[in-house]
Amino acid sequence: MFRSFFPRPPLFFLSALVWTAIGVALWYSAGESVGGWFGVTFPAEDAEPVLGLRYFVTPDFLFFYAWCAAFLAAFTLFWFRFSPHPWQWWAIPGTGLILFSSYFGVQVAVSLNNWRGPFFDLVQKALGTPGSVTAAEIYHLIWTFASIAFVAVAFFVASNFFISHYVFRWRTAMNDYYTREWPRARRIEGASQRVQEDTMRFADIMQSLGAAFIDSVMTLFAFLPILAALSDNVAELPIVGAIPNSLVWAALFWSVFGTVLLAVVGVRLPGLNFRNQRVEAAYRKELVYGEDDAARADPMTLRELFGAVRTNYFRMYMHYAYFNAFRSFYFQADNIFGYLILTPTIAAGKITFGALQQILTAFNQVSGSFQYLVNSWTTIIELISIYKRLKGFEAAFLGQTLAAIETTVVPGEEVPLSPS
Repeated sequence: MFRSFFPRPPLFFLSALVWTAIGVALWYSAGESVGGWFGVTFPAEDAEPVLGLRYFVTPDFLFFYAWCAAFLAAFTLFWFRFSPHPWQWWAIPGTGLILFSSYFGVQVAVSLNNWRGPFFDLVQKALGTPGSVTAAEIYHLIWTFASIAFVAVAFFVASNFFISHYVFRWRTAMNDYYTREWPRARRIEGASQRVQEDTMRFADIMQSLGAAFIDSVMTLFAFLPILAALSDNVAELPIVGAIPNSLVWAALFWSVFGTVLLAVVGVRLPGLNFRNQRVEAAYRKELVYGEDDAARADPMTLRELFGAVRTNYFRMYMHYAYFNAFRSFYFQADNIFGYLILTPTIAAGKITFGALQQILTAFNQVSGSFQYLVNSWTTIIELISIYKRLKGFEAAFLGQTLAAIETTVVPGEEVPLSPS
């Protein structure tokens, strides 16, 4: 799954993590000093945020782009020489480009959050004091939003076009790897499905989950300082009262609570999804055999196979029922949690309407990042199931020890999965 696309996966991913940590540490410890050597000035912490498209082309931003490009180029050159790979251009620079697109998307969200404060304060002023604001001022800020949105849409379309090709290249790499092993792999239960369908779904889900994880991490880097600064506007929280960085702690608590809750109630779902793929494969295989052999796919056999499909689906429906109940209740509560913790501050009238919008947006961004597992849990369940199938597939044709779930007989199968 990984070695077909990435060079020496364990070492590659570990080195990528270490190199990224080094780059981030150097940026926060020496970025401003190095930028000063090139005449780059960084804004003060209390400086007014830059609005509009100029936010993306300020000298400090351009220097950050160059910094990331230099680190990516050094990492790419090392792996090109250390362990050449047929898919190295897509696996290394391609992955770097996807990471940059995630970063740019987060910065679009930051730019829009900077815009919300002045815009909603202007609206509040116009409604509270008629005649104090001109239509031109409002139109100007609306155009500022539109300019950011137009660029975001163009970048989104281009990014998704590239990501689609990236996913298909990964699928192609897995397909080439498995088809080379087809003489041994063809006798494994569900071999055709594992090569054709599972590789497609695995590459797609890995990319989407990986991009979502990176986006969550970058969102935390971008919005945590903003949320910490905005916490100064919040006098106290319900029940706990006044604490430093109150909004950050509230977001962390709420997200951890949701993650633990769904992990506990959904613990059985990956195994059920895995078994579902096996019973479906057994039923489909018998139907395919019946197309060419009149002795196969008789009504009694098909009834038994479909009975296994039905039993597993009904079991899944039961478990997904309570999982979806907990998940839905949590997300409905999430819609009002931000207002709930801000109620004492709103009632005391200690923040403006613009500041309220900025706080809610930053809080939702941070809590959403902390809620990565909550938001992705159903997809992670599917990925675990597919990963188990492909891992068992590889183990079978390589003659390795199979997991216990792979050796469990599914009704209708003559023998459990085996490499013979």
